[in-house]
Amino acid sequence: MLEWILILLAVAAIAAMLGFGRLSGMALSGAKILVIIALVLFLLMLLGVFAIA
Repeated sequence: MLEWILILLAVAAIAAMLGFGRLSGMALSGAKILVIIALVLFLLMLLGVFAIA
């Protein structure tokens, strides 16, 4: 999941430099959603509610 976040951030940065604002915004929104999902999963694992076997 971290790989996808970094890819989306790189796409957003490159698109912003090239002037594609809408594409940059969509990539950044996707990265934000994945960061939130990753944080929620991390907190659940930290509290022991969700365990990966």
